[in-house]
Amino acid sequence: MKTCQYYFAPQSPWAYLGHERFVALCRRHGVQIDLRPLDLGKVFGVSGGLPLAKRAPQRQAYRLTELARWAEFLGVPLNVQPKFFPVSPDAAAKLIIAARLSHGVDAALALSQAIMRGLWAEEKNIGDEATLASLAAGCEFDGPQLLKTSQTASVQAEYDRNTEAGTAASVFGSPWYILDGESFWGQDRLDFLERAMSR
Repeated sequence: MKTCQYYFAPQSPWAYLGHERFVALCRRHGVQIDLRPLDLGKVFGVSGGLPLAKRAPQRQAYRLTELARWAEFLGVPLNVQPKFFPVSPDAAAKLIIAARLSHGVDAALALSQAIMRGLWAEEKNIGDEATLASLAAGCEFDGPQLLKTSQTASVQAEYDRNTEAGTAASVFGSPWYILDGESFWGQDRLDFLERAMSR
């Protein structure tokens, strides 16, 4: 069975727009998902990318146009300027890692979707512990317990490892998919990823 590495950051609207389609694609083609939330801020620092606030105004404006365009095209609910953004993604990323370690990939994928939808469609603050516990409970986890697990050294180590592995693999954005050593950046490359899966 093939495996696709899935690097993403939970504050990424592009990861949110692609997440459910990517999961469905992998299931359709019998591809396992290696879920790797990573620290996008560190990846940007290494690869020459700029955080949103430091980008030129015309780039920021076009990003909003593209987000609205893609959300409409895909029929995915998305607020291009949500109330709680920018937001620190670390607690959410580590919650997803904790879910994967304790409950498996499918459970962590469902939680990832709930967290990203919370930020981009439901005006939720994914930097807030109580909000994260509530989102976890909505996915049938013990929210407070999962939150506690997410704050352990082993989860932090996994987050660091994901970020280092992503940097080593030349990842510079979110979402990023790697299949058979071939990289695909962005939810708008899922058609190419599907062709690679079909080969």
